[in-house]
Amino acid sequence: MKTGFVALVGRPNAGKSTLLNQILERKIAIVSDKAQTTRHRITGILTNEEGQIVFLDTPGIHKPRHKLGERMVDIAQSSLYDADVIYYLVDITQDFGPGEQYIVQQLQKTDAPVFLILNKIDRVEKAHVLRQISAWQNRLEFAEIFPLSARKGDNVEQLITTTFQYLEEGPQFYPADSVTDQPEEVVIAELIREQILESTRDEVPHSIAVIVEQMKLQDDGKIYVGATIYVERDSQKGIIIGRGGTMLRKIGSRARREIEFLLGEKVYLDLWVKVNEDWRNKENAIKSFYYDDDSDEF
Repeated sequence: MKTGFVALVGRPNAGKSTLLNQILERKIAIVSDKAQTTRHRITGILTNEEGQIVFLDTPGIHKPRHKLGERMVDIAQSSLYDADVIYYLVDITQDFGPGEQYIVQQLQKTDAPVFLILNKIDRVEKAHVLRQISAWQNRLEFAEIFPLSARKGDNVEQLITTTFQYLEEGPQFYPADSVTDQPEEVVIAELIREQILESTRDEVPHSIAVIVEQMKLQDDGKIYVGATIYVERDSQKGIIIGRGGTMLRKIGSRARREIEFLLGEKVYLDLWVKVNEDWRNKENAIKSFYYDDDSDEF
């Protein structure tokens, strides 16, 4: 069978997590229109009759403003050298700028074939797509160029077929029924964080970390999930909780539905909010909040 590793890289909001979920036909990476939604490298596994591809969904490459941001960029850049194929996702609705130029420069240092994926073609006219293809051909020698819509799935099947053509015969890394190597607690914590991203104002999302502290089967057959939401300031804690606890209940209700879909079981979700001042600049906090690229979990 053909096997190999594919790294998904690009600017924040290029659609990397959306594409990974589309490829796997299930949700393992959270999606939001907020930049820097993905904070660590997520492994997705696709196995079919042709072989097995292990996808590495990485944080968006950006100019970091704190230690967490630096760690995120380090994770993304290191993935360039772990991959057999690189998917470079570009939001076709955005103009080429310094951020894209920086990624192109990093890609010039790699040996793996690079697929340029011009995402979000469902939002632009065909003439714009053709102009973008022509412009990008002059910026780097790409092995393949794929205009597609990760959200709608347009051209994704052909992308996978072509990817296998670039892979070699090798061992199967994971069981055929595996879709990710992430522990359930980590996936659940991310599902909770996704609902916070969707429900709160712009000043809150980037300062949030979520840790699942406990999971157990209750006597009533429900799975108890106890999780702590960490923020950096008391004012942010107030926003997460909301007047009379309304926001926290909203987040909990939406997250519980996602968790029940993931586990296939009824869930009792217990959420707590705590303050850890300026945690994004504390190495120990970053490690304890799962955002450590040296951890065995990622």
